[in-house]
Amino acid sequence: MGTSMGHTDMYNYIEVDAENLEYVTVAEVGELGDGERLIVDIDDEPIAVFNIAGLYYAIADVCSHDDGPVAEGEVDEYEIACPRHGAKFDIRNGRVLTLPAIVDIPAYPVRIEGNEIQIGLPIES
Repeated sequence: MGTSMGHTDMYNYIEVDAENLEYVTVAEVGELGDGERLIVDIDDEPIAVFNIAGLYYAIADVCSHDDGPVAEGEVDEYEIACPRHGAKFDIRNGRVLTLPAIVDIPAYPVRIEGNEIQIGLPIES
């Protein structure tokens, strides 16, 4: 049940209660076509937003294997392969799928408000 060494819940912000999230607008719906991705910096954290068949997902643009960028990697359905060493992650939830990575990467909830694509970020305490 689960991967890695007790870190998965800490990284998966999709499961954080809504009252502990602050939503930030990153783009308008028309700016991100089907199959496209957008990389944004929020508080110096690179986050990649994907449109896959009209559904939006957001993950940190960092490979847990070597801290390199992952968002430019090849996407196959819901999997993204890190362009550096080939580790694969699930875009929907940040879960690691293949070595050399063994730790999940952050994933963020995405919502559409009006025409805006918004990412839910954990509120700093």
